[in-house]
Amino acid sequence: MLDTSARLLRLLSLLPTRAAWTGPELAERLDVTGRTLRRDIARLRELGYPVQATPGVAGGYRMGAGSVLPPLLLEDDEAVAVVLSLRTAAGSAGPAETAAAALAKLERILPARLRRRAAALRQATVPLPGGAPAVGAEVLTVLAEACQERQVLAFGYRGRDGAVTGRHVEPHRLVHAGRRWYLVARDRDRDAWRTFRADRIEDVRRAGMGFVPVDPPDAAAFVAEAVTTAPYPVRARVLVHAPAEVVAAQVPPSAGVVEAVSAGTCLLLTGAHTPGHIALHLALLGHPFTVLEPADLIGELAVLADHLAAAHRASVAAEG
Repeated sequence: MLDTSARLLRLLSLLPTRAAWTGPELAERLDVTGRTLRRDIARLRELGYPVQATPGVAGGYRMGAGSVLPPLLLEDDEAVAVVLSLRTAAGSAGPAETAAAALAKLERILPARLRRRAAALRQATVPLPGGAPAVGAEVLTVLAEACQERQVLAFGYRGRDGAVTGRHVEPHRLVHAGRRWYLVARDRDRDAWRTFRADRIEDVRRAGMGFVPVDPPDAAAFVAEAVTTAPYPVRARVLVHAPAEVVAAQVPPSAGVVEAVSAGTCLLLTGAHTPGHIALHLALLGHPFTVLEPADLIGELAVLADHLAAAHRASVAAEG
């Protein structure tokens, strides 16, 4: 049988793994009597852990929310996965500083065998410099809580020209798209749904009023359209003769929206500054396709085909 301290830690590790445990189940897992289990539960409560009990046949114990964070007792693979996730977050556009602080704390308490695995990951992993602006954890937290609690937000929003305008919005969802975070919200002054880059939000605060959502959009699709086609003067609709999952693996969410049409075809929505850029990227996909719009893109395909054909002829002649 485990001693009292080890048993309490084991009990703390078991409680969060289920919505509820019956007394006999916990007693069996800990190899103790029901009386000892009740005494251990009382001890955890004295230490500040909010262990809740429900009486009756269907009752049991569960860990509630409280002011004290229970220790996280992780399996080896779980601990390494957390280290890898924190290391990725520490180099991303999200709350990098907070992630780095959490990572430092975790690595200090890792057993030697896990420190070696974590060190191997650190030495073998090379981050690709991105240059995406970071977003503070406190900003993301305010945005997320306002979405959940349906509270109007007020903030300054910095546009592409650097000018800051005041906004009052009804937040709906946070979307993480590649290197950036976006807030999907209804702009109360403009009476329209908008996307807001979280790194451009300044002095965010609650406006002190709630709201009822009005016809909210699909947040992921809304952001995908906003970052792949809306910012560009040339927008294209292309029928690609390949399965949607195959094309989606080639087109990142920040470059295009892929919608399945049938088992072997899909619709690609994308945008760029010129038709030539789109024509080149379509050719690089390596799948048959049909341009539905715009007409300028169809003409650009002919220009690209002529250019490639001329290059091919010249290369064959040089080889001969």
